Amino acid sequence: MKTKILIVEDDPHILLGLEEVLKSDGFDVAVCNRGDHAIDAVGKHRPSLILLDVMLPGKSGYDICRTLRANKVATPILMLTAKGLEIDKVVGLDLGADDYVTKPFGVRELLARIHALLRRAAKLPEADAPAGAPFPIGSATIDPKKFQLKRGKTVEELTAKELKLLQLFHAHPGEVLSRDRLLNEVWGYNYYGTTRTLDQVIVQLRKKLGDNGDESKHILTVHGVGYKLAP
Repeated sequence: MKTKILIVEDDPHILLGLEEVLKSDGFDVAVCNRGDHAIDAVGKHRPSLILLDVMLPGKSGYDICRTLRANKVATPILMLTAKGLEIDKVVGLDLGADDYVTKPFGVRELLARIHALLRRAAKLPEADAPAGAPFPIGSATIDPKKFQLKRGKTVEELTAKELKLLQLFHAHPGEVLSRDRLLNEVWGYNYYGTTRTLDQVIVQLRKKLGDNGDESKHILTVHGVGYKLAP
């Protein structure tokens, strides 16, 4: 049985091109050209991966991603973002997308990212499941079962990637964790992409931990290596 991928894209030329590329690579493909039909399409087709454009008629890719994750749909989401718009990538990852490619993108890169996400999902089918008791980082308390970070009266929702990073940092306080190790353990050993994805998620985590200035008090940068949790 072929692996099914759902493409949510309104540009007919891009949609046709993606459909042809994926079918030629052996995938079963379903398509949706409106954002307000995407949630129903996910329920109907039950894809193994979703290619999700940001700008869509009816409902944005952000809203679709937010709704799917709120409904505990863990299907890998690869977002298609506009060239040069860094905020597209940050917001998409913050809402629970697993990765992104920037338009225009190369076929080889796209397929490599798709295969990497599918391998990780097959190898770690319950990797995104909440586990463990609440734990502190600084003045914040992280509740894995609720995917929440509480800091005083502020409650921040966490994505699966953010939660995994916090759990990893908490398990290794003061230890320098390389970018490669963080990507391998959180995104998977077959992740194909740059460390920019990790860096953008770290920026969002710092904000949720209350670090709004240039200097982080919790997750520290070790230049040229990676990050560490302040002891």
